[in-house]
Amino acid sequence: MTSTRARPSSNASSLMQDVPGSYPESNSSTAEQSNFVSLSHAVYARRAEYVKAKHVRIKVGSWNVAAYKGAERDVGGWFVEGKGVAGALGGLSTHDKEQPHGQDVPDQSGMDEREDVAAQEARYARKQSTIPKGDPGSLPGNGDVGLYVLGLQEVVDVNSFSEALRPYTDPAPANKWKDAMSAALPNGYSLVAEQQLIGILLLVYASPQVAKDVKSVSTTSVGTGIAGYMGNKGAVTARIVLGETTRMVFVNCHLSAGAEKGALERRNWDTAQIVSRTRFDPIQDSMGLHQSTGEQLGDEDFAFWCGDLNYRLEGIPGDDVRRLLMLHTRNEYDLSQRSARKIENELQRATDSVKSRVNDRLSISSVSSGGSGSSTLTSPPASIGGARLSTGTGGSTDSTQSIAPTMIDEIAASDDPTSLQTTLSSLLPHDELHQQMKLRKAFHDGWQEGPITFLPTYKYDAGSVGVFDSSEKKRAPSWCDRILYRTRRDRLAYDAKLKEEENARMKDEEMKANGTDQAGNDEQILYDYDPEMDAADADDDYDEHDHAEGVVVTKEGFEDEIQLEYYTAHQRVLSSDHKPLDAVFLLKYDAVVPELKAKVHAEVAKELDKAENEGRPNVTVVVDKHGEGDTDKSDDDPANFEGVWLGDVRFAQGKHRTLTIANTGRVPASCTFIERPVAVNQANGVAPKWVDLKINGASVSSSSKGTNAITLEPGETCTVELELRILDMKTVHELNEGLQELDDILVLRVEGGRDHFIPIRGHWQDSSLGRSINKLTRIPEGGIRKLQRQRPDSSKSKRDLSGSDSGSVEESPVRWSTPRELFRLTEAVEELSTRVVAEWEMTHPATADDADAAAAPRDLVPAPWVERPAWPFDEECWTERTASHCQDALDDACNALDSDQPLEASLPEDLPKTQRLYVLASLLMLFLRSMPDGIITEDLWTNIEAYVAESEKAKSKPSTDDQRTAIQEILSQAPSHNISFILITSMLERISQDIAGSQRPEEAQLPRSPSRRSGGGALKRMAQLGRALPATPMRKEEAGNAMASMFANAVIRAPAGSGEKNRALQEKRKVAVLEVFLKRDDPG
Repeated sequence: MTSTRARPSSNASSLMQDVPGSYPESNSSTAEQSNFVSLSHAVYARRAEYVKAKHVRIKVGSWNVAAYKGAERDVGGWFVEGKGVAGALGGLSTHDKEQPHGQDVPDQSGMDEREDVAAQEARYARKQSTIPKGDPGSLPGNGDVGLYVLGLQEVVDVNSFSEALRPYTDPAPANKWKDAMSAALPNGYSLVAEQQLIGILLLVYASPQVAKDVKSVSTTSVGTGIAGYMGNKGAVTARIVLGETTRMVFVNCHLSAGAEKGALERRNWDTAQIVSRTRFDPIQDSMGLHQSTGEQLGDEDFAFWCGDLNYRLEGIPGDDVRRLLMLHTRNEYDLSQRSARKIENELQRATDSVKSRVNDRLSISSVSSGGSGSSTLTSPPASIGGARLSTGTGGSTDSTQSIAPTMIDEIAASDDPTSLQTTLSSLLPHDELHQQMKLRKAFHDGWQEGPITFLPTYKYDAGSVGVFDSSEKKRAPSWCDRILYRTRRDRLAYDAKLKEEENARMKDEEMKANGTDQAGNDEQILYDYDPEMDAADADDDYDEHDHAEGVVVTKEGFEDEIQLEYYTAHQRVLSSDHKPLDAVFLLKYDAVVPELKAKVHAEVAKELDKAENEGRPNVTVVVDKHGEGDTDKSDDDPANFEGVWLGDVRFAQGKHRTLTIANTGRVPASCTFIERPVAVNQANGVAPKWVDLKINGASVSSSSKGTNAITLEPGETCTVELELRILDMKTVHELNEGLQELDDILVLRVEGGRDHFIPIRGHWQDSSLGRSINKLTRIPEGGIRKLQRQRPDSSKSKRDLSGSDSGSVEESPVRWSTPRELFRLTEAVEELSTRVVAEWEMTHPATADDADAAAAPRDLVPAPWVERPAWPFDEECWTERTASHCQDALDDACNALDSDQPLEASLPEDLPKTQRLYVLASLLMLFLRSMPDGIITEDLWTNIEAYVAESEKAKSKPSTDDQRTAIQEILSQAPSHNISFILITSMLERISQDIAGSQRPEEAQLPRSPSRRSGGGALKRMAQLGRALPATPMRKEEAGNAMASMFANAVIRAPAGSGEKNRALQEKRKVAVLEVFLKRDDPG
């Protein structure tokens, strides 16, 4: 059985480590370390002022009722009232008539008037209570006991497979026993703990005075029966904390039965399983700290283990034991009664069996000793009561043998064989439990048992006082039912002993390795003693056993005492084949007085507050609502928010806030931002991922676990800048869907001081980015912002509370054939690109009248679309895309898109047209890439790709128009997606024509203007004039190919391909599908 196990410590330092709001451990001098690190520590240090010593008598009872019906009628008599003890057979003795801290022991003078055995056994046959009438009770009971702990086994028939394999516990049998206990106990007693496992039942009752001190009740069960886990065998356990200071554990078990060696090993295994698998709920200790994990057996201050342990008597015949014990039990009977005659018959049969076995052994011994071929048989002695048997001739000492063939021969001749205690003393060395404890195989780690002065509790004929098993099996009597107990002092003493043994073993191995184990053979060796080196270390571990004898220092540091008063069996309880037994303990414990503790708590809090103000670092955090140049002055929290209030926050919108940290204390303060507590969907780090942090101008990653410490002298300050700009599309999607909110905190830790929690909060303005076409077509005129302002009358979910409109959008009807946002974006980009191309042609003319034709090409500035065929959607063209003014412009454009405002007019007036075009082009690409299902969904693409694959295998490749028609037929399955696709391809085709310089004949002679370009494209016209650029002239097909490559992944959502080759083929097909719509078949 495992005695120790590594467990998380429940002390303050381990539980409070890295908890925001705690007082961190200080690395200061020894004098400063004497200060208490928390209020709970300081209160605990004065625990002697708020606890009061109390005494409680605890009665622990165990009984295997063997599923006998009506056995519950006896529980009140023997367990509550202390009746049914046979004085001569129970070994009952009291130390003092007047017991301390309790009432007088029941008067024994009434025993003479108690009902005799014959009358008692006769009532058993009439299904009545078997408690002897007129029994005044021999043990403390009723109101003298403050805590009743009753362990029962086999309250149902566990030998029945239907019961042993039952997947649940039937509460009906337990209810019968609870009713019987409630009827027997004095008024006011209450059930404080109960646990049942099939037939194993544990009930704990407390008096009114004790019940109010019972806290942190936890019960559990461990099955060790069939397959090692079923509940026909196992244990039920209860843990209580008495007076907020004393942990107590009660175990009731039923271990494996059987007298063979395998059964003994299985009992030891059962015990080890119960110890290792028992776990209790975490508790709050005396310092107010909650455990992170539950306690187990070994963590308690006092433990009581009762039950049918099933350990037997080993190495002696059962007939010998039955005969010896019935020599004592027959004295309880009138020899004229039926039971007495039954005992006499059993004694005679046992005697005959012993004589037969002795004759067999003597015969074998005589034959084996005859060296000359002759043999001598000596008859067995007439009396078996002698202590020694001799055989052979009288004078020959070498032929005399000592034989002890019977149990009776083991009783010393100087002892009185008629004494019960003499008989028990001869049997107990054969007790398996005691043997296993000595061998350290079970119950060896501090467990102890009171002196056994009573008859074995198993196995009797039901309905009899002293008739041991008279059935054909004739099971040998044994002390199967036991009550053990252990204190924390006992367990620590055992652990210390193990440690000493291990140290001694290691020392022996070291001496053997060094050869010093043979040093004693060397007469020349001198042994020197150095008191400083050889004496015990001055700082050895604290020895709890230095306390007064009997004092147990609890885990909480309180001093308790316990005394075993009685340990006996109730021989005259007849309703089972087991005799019940109980043990009575007197416990002195310290109980917390709530009123006194509250008073001490208030005094300590006042003292610590004073010390904190005078000696601890103290900083003040001031939140500046707006930064310099911040024009957003409408961020006003209606609830007078004290943290960093960001107001309304849009996509790509920049927000700036500052914090000022000032040392307002009298001592230097070292502070740092630590990793904040996060929810499941939040990123770890010192700040949320949508906030950039700067401390005194130095940038800090929001994902870092901590910042560098800043030390401020009294009066000094430091500045913390917070920059907000949300560009991450995953964050946008989570904010739109209500999966995330702009609500977080920063944790500023001051070394040696208190933590500061700085909330950051804002109100997210819903965006059309990150939404599917299905949702976008349901947005009403006025944009997504108009829908967001239409709040429901009652909130139905957190998503509604956050202002998200996802549910409202899905419930709205379809309003548009294609998203208005997409229509407006493509229209604005197309018109603005046409004007930009036209302006370029006007401001960068190329004519044949140049003075120096040879030098002209060197001075000519190439158009941006010459170097970037995918202009204006190629990100390489957006040279200023990371600049703050471009990001602000992107915010303005997105806001106009979501508010249904003109897009180009929303941009700053001083922003050049080319930069405006780049802003809108980047917004369009963001819009398309953020769509969860894209323009062409995975399902649509699967059909299109199948068509493309068939076309590639066809002998004659279909024309461009035929391909376009086939693809549009597939897209027509989703009309909104089809129209959206046409919008995009039409825009791209028109831009490709513009930058390629294509023209229609009827427009060739039109005058040039910013809004309508001349008939010939700029590049074409330059080529015609002989002023060609160094680069190859752009053609419409080249522009179309570049556009298709740029938009393929933004428009199409395809299933992830397997293999590099398949993915490359898929990308090629995506581009090819878009190219179909960006070119025409050659005429003719």
